Amino acid sequence: MKRKIKLKKSVLTKIKIIGIILIVFFTAYLFYRSQINSLKEIGYSEEASRKILFMFKKEYVLSVGENKTLNAAFESNDYEEKYLDQYSKIDYQNHKHLIKNINDLIKKGYSNDDISIILSHGNDIDVTEFAKRDKINYLEEFFSFPYAKLKNYDRYVDYSNETGEDDETTVLAVNLDMDKESYENPIIVKEFSIDMLVNKHRSLEKNFKPDDLVSIDEKYAVDDTQTASRIAVNAFIKMYTAAKAEGYDLVINSSYRSYREQDEICDTYRNLYGDNYVSNYVALPGFSEHQTGLSFDIGSRNSNVFAQSDEYDWIQENAHKYGFIQRFPAKYEAITGFRSEPWHYRYVGKKIATYIYNHDISFEEYYVLFLD
Repeated sequence: MKRKIKLKKSVLTKIKIIGIILIVFFTAYLFYRSQINSLKEIGYSEEASRKILFMFKKEYVLSVGENKTLNAAFESNDYEEKYLDQYSKIDYQNHKHLIKNINDLIKKGYSNDDISIILSHGNDIDVTEFAKRDKINYLEEFFSFPYAKLKNYDRYVDYSNETGEDDETTVLAVNLDMDKESYENPIIVKEFSIDMLVNKHRSLEKNFKPDDLVSIDEKYAVDDTQTASRIAVNAFIKMYTAAKAEGYDLVINSSYRSYREQDEICDTYRNLYGDNYVSNYVALPGFSEHQTGLSFDIGSRNSNVFAQSDEYDWIQENAHKYGFIQRFPAKYEAITGFRSEPWHYRYVGKKIATYIYNHDISFEEYYVLFLD
């Protein structure tokens, strides 16, 4: 016969108390998790949600709703409660020192809208440096344009003062480094892409060469020595075929040129016409679009002067359909930095070429608007 174990009353009481405590803690934990989850459901992180609860800011946060800047503020060690309302009204940017910079800009006297503008025009480093300077009173002069760069502010001011240009022209020019001397301290373009920009301020390296260079059939070129990027050659063949079907006869007179070949061309013209001619009319080695493998000098087999040919009229209206643009039109000489070249066409893809055609802008302008 088994003997029943009988617990003392005091032990039973302790077990009941421990049970009640565990139930209370478990219930409290479930309540805590439900509160955290209610904040996470509207976009707040675990870390931010915990801080919101411990600071008794849940009702405020729920009244605001999802807000990335507010989330970042509660996650940050730089959080200052006196700026809570302002955090929620400032547009979020994914910056490492977002909240610290917001605090510094508030202290400088910037409005919420001003701070949103500042944050949207620079990266974390740019904003950090900008926050150190004295307050600027008229941000909208340059930063009403979405492509304006915070780090260029002083250059915008200097260029505007020196040239008297309007704000939009100033931002465009400075972003293109037109406030600097041609060929001096250029940006180095290393990666091949159909939307790469090469001009007097953006240079290719000496050993740059497209990976997809192919020979061009003599059917399409002036001789059998021409090469270019495969994607550009294929697009030209389609354009050539369409033109031929309508009775027009296009020909490629020049295509890819290496750094060394461009250097030789410069030397030839320098010996013939002098340094001033080369400076004004010939791209220095590394600064020629021909080195990209995406540019062609196009001519007509029916005329010695391309700009006066029927082929020129046709290509003006149709080049964009095949991804080409006239790279250096006369009306954009001040922007491109090169004299008009009616024969020089550059492959940029149908999307870009069509936009440039429809909006009647230069490739430099497109680059600033969408690619830089």
